[in-house]
Amino acid sequence: MPVKSKKVKGKSRNRFLLLFCLFTFYFLLSNASAQDDPPDSAPPPLKLMSKQERASLEAQSDVKMHTRLDLDFMEARLAKAEKLTTSSDYDGMFFELGGFQGLLDNSLDFLTKHDNKSDKFLNNFKKLEIGLREFVPRLETIRREIPLKYESYVAKLVKYVRDARTKAVEPLFSNSVVPAASKHP
Repeated sequence: MPVKSKKVKGKSRNRFLLLFCLFTFYFLLSNASAQDDPPDSAPPPLKLMSKQERASLEAQSDVKMHTRLDLDFMEARLAKAEKLTTSSDYDGMFFELGGFQGLLDNSLDFLTKHDNKSDKFLNNFKKLEIGLREFVPRLETIRREIPLKYESYVAKLVKYVRDARTKAVEPLFSNSVVPAASKHP
């Protein structure tokens, strides 16, 4: 009999240790993910375009002009964000960067929704990617000049723009553009 009770005590102790380790691991993991942003960081801004921007883009049916207009609006938003950063209006800068991200989403959505794999659309994907190149260094400059409260979002926006550049380039290298080599000679 005493042997069985030792086995039972050993099993319950092992279960307790296992549960304790899992709980500790879960607690540490959840704590680590909560520390991605500083505790006093500002919530991300709304990704909203102005009514005028939206109306201008919706009125533009030509794909080339739509892409150019989107890039021009993004340029204007970023220039305004830079100006607001130098005048220490960080809330205004944050609002402009939210609009910038909304315009970027609109541009990618428009091109992917209307993509028919023609050269016309592929050229616009390329123009978008080339246009986005110049924005990353400017966003990095803004990120270095702002308080820590806003830095987390701007760093994520830089990564978002880099990911958008990747999405814009992907259609240029799909199988429909460069056919895969046949397996049989």
